[in-house]
Amino acid sequence: MNIQQLEYIVAVDNYRHFVQAAEHCNVTQPTLSMMIRKLEEELSVKIFDRTKQPIVPTSIGRKIIDQAKAILKETSRMNEIAKHFNGDLSGELRVGIIPTIAPYLLPHFVNPFISEYPDIKLHVSEMITEKIISELKIGNLDVGIIASLSEESSLQEIPLYKERFFAYVSENAEIYSKQYILPTDIEPNELWLLEEGHCFRTQIQKLCELSRNSQFGSSFSYRSGSMETLIRMVERNGGITILPEMAVMELSDDRKKHIRSFKFPEPAREVCLIVNREQMKTRLIDALKGGITANLPTEIFEERAELRML
Repeated sequence: MNIQQLEYIVAVDNYRHFVQAAEHCNVTQPTLSMMIRKLEEELSVKIFDRTKQPIVPTSIGRKIIDQAKAILKETSRMNEIAKHFNGDLSGELRVGIIPTIAPYLLPHFVNPFISEYPDIKLHVSEMITEKIISELKIGNLDVGIIASLSEESSLQEIPLYKERFFAYVSENAEIYSKQYILPTDIEPNELWLLEEGHCFRTQIQKLCELSRNSQFGSSFSYRSGSMETLIRMVERNGGITILPEMAVMELSDDRKKHIRSFKFPEPAREVCLIVNREQMKTRLIDALKGGITANLPTEIFEERAELRML
């Protein structure tokens, strides 16, 4: 029995598929299958029921996999203890980040971070919040960068910054003439939204009191995964979209003429790191937090009146 075999059975349990588990472990499927069979022979039990699709653990297999996870966790802890003792900031950090944060946050900190910590290998993937949470829980990610999710009690949130929401308004929209607006000023039929699955979409629905099944009067419906696309739709076709503060900072002066602030209390979101409570890469995650907050625009930390967190 060895650590590698334990990693293999945990991977198969996570993916319920030998080929996908092998890809995750960077080995061929025959190699992974052979190593798992050897472990089963050594223990004289069947860990997986291969007659079912997707593959599932046997009852004894479930107990063995749970024990394997505990052993792998303690092995990781042992490595982290040694690194901490030696003052070593190195290793792999797998980060998931939501698409409404990634294009505005990453350019600020990535280069300074990799310059300061050349021995930390940063792997960053864009994905929606739901996917980040599931990947954290099965161990495929070390940390996520999302908008706060207070209801997810199994994960720990580490606050980074708060950013306000702004409306991006077409010249043809009625509220274009206003300096400050209320959510109730926004006509649902004029609102361009991100596609389903984005937490930012859910926050805007909450802000504008739109139900998930709102029926819009327009004969054309378009839901995008890109804020830049939504901005262009407003510019070319009229209407309104909502942008987070970091996105507004990236706009040209001409585009900023279309920005309207909300009246007090301004709607906002909190951006945070999210991690497993039992994660072992505390030093690397602390370095990531420090790298992000040290390189944010100074405007993000300006003193503000009370915000309405969504």
